[in-house]
Amino acid sequence: MENKPHCLVLSFPAQGHINPMLQFSKLLQQEGIKITFVTTLFFGKILQKLPPSITLETISDGFDNGGIREAGSFKSYVDHFWQVGPKNLENLIEKLNRTNYPIDCVIYDAFYPWVLDVAKKHGIFGVSFLTQNMSVNSIYYHVLVGKIAVPLDVQEIQLPVLPKLQYKDMPSFLLNYEKDPTFLDLAVGQFSNIDQADWILCNSFYELDEEVADWIMKIWPNFRNIGPSIPSMFLDKRIKYDEEYGATQFKSEEYCMEWLNDKPKGSVLYVSFGSLASINEEQLEVVACALKDCENYFLWVVIPTEENKLPKDFEKKSHKGLVVTWCSQLKVLAHESIGCFVTHCGWNSTLEAISLGVPIVAVPQWSDQATNAKFIVDVWKIGIRPPTDELKIVRKDGMKKCILEIMESEKGKMIKSNIMQLKDLAKGAVGVGGSSYENITEFVNSLFHFANKQTFTN
Repeated sequence: MENKPHCLVLSFPAQGHINPMLQFSKLLQQEGIKITFVTTLFFGKILQKLPPSITLETISDGFDNGGIREAGSFKSYVDHFWQVGPKNLENLIEKLNRTNYPIDCVIYDAFYPWVLDVAKKHGIFGVSFLTQNMSVNSIYYHVLVGKIAVPLDVQEIQLPVLPKLQYKDMPSFLLNYEKDPTFLDLAVGQFSNIDQADWILCNSFYELDEEVADWIMKIWPNFRNIGPSIPSMFLDKRIKYDEEYGATQFKSEEYCMEWLNDKPKGSVLYVSFGSLASINEEQLEVVACALKDCENYFLWVVIPTEENKLPKDFEKKSHKGLVVTWCSQLKVLAHESIGCFVTHCGWNSTLEAISLGVPIVAVPQWSDQATNAKFIVDVWKIGIRPPTDELKIVRKDGMKKCILEIMESEKGKMIKSNIMQLKDLAKGAVGVGGSSYENITEFVNSLFHFANKQTFTN
């Protein structure tokens, strides 16, 4: 009888990391693999729910009552977690190894390179999971190998198989390195030992960045794209009733779907800056004014920590607009009333827009978002980016012009056509016989082979 492989999946405690890793876990489970999903003790407490078929375990990061906030600074958090994490993970693996289903494989968020050492120590598969796209990962890799010097002091950057990048197109962690090196060190650290991983998986799909994927596979032959890692009912529909990721730190305000039902096809702007948003108050006010002035309907997600930045006279609910603290973004983007997505260009949001064929107004804030915006506008041509002023603020007229262009111009129609083509490619990639489907099948087969070999050896 075949042994059922058991994968421990360890995610960084942030919604944008948990979502794709949890979705990938559900796919593996469909293939007969047992999953134990792991996050930090504090983040495990605030997750609203998890699919009942997936076991949740937690490990301590040393800040069990408040996570990063309790640590006082991100640097303190990372430094301490990196000290206590390996031992706490090891204890969990040893606990699970005493059950009927010992661990065969650890799929770890690439932000945790130390996990690979723990996996190797226990003689199990160590699999690095990259939550950002390979063009961004390529930039960080080139910092690691010394091809990009920090602090960055050049205006143009040319890397293998990537378009020419301007200073403003680079991840913000490179630009703010002197102020705080912690974030760049974390991003670059993903690749410190990645060449020793048994597999390297990335939440993207081959057809989106063929040249980058081919170039990466020459360096790491065990690299595979396995995305878009989004709920099945929005793409290939192979997992019945799979309409949400299955874990969230915010409660969704579902009445917004009823509000959308009354609106004409393609008439609504959907605005969201993600789960980690900390938007400059002036920028938030500009967005509010632009939405007020636009003739279009709008649905705007403003997370609880940002609500107090809204202008005092801004109506949160009217015939024209609705402000909610959270919603099911996939359900919203899939709604026929949505005509445009004003987004921070986080990688999950970008993949969701592509997968559901919604044109983008790109308003990047930090991290990888400016680089994603570069590809959205100039490479894939599926969106428009409004200009910023010397304070890096998008102004009202620029925002309104871009929205109008997407919603009403010939350029907007071309952008819609481009993103619909990418939508078809994304659907094809995860469908039976597609590039991501075949990569996942290859990975699953290797896991079964490894698990059975272990059983035979033991």
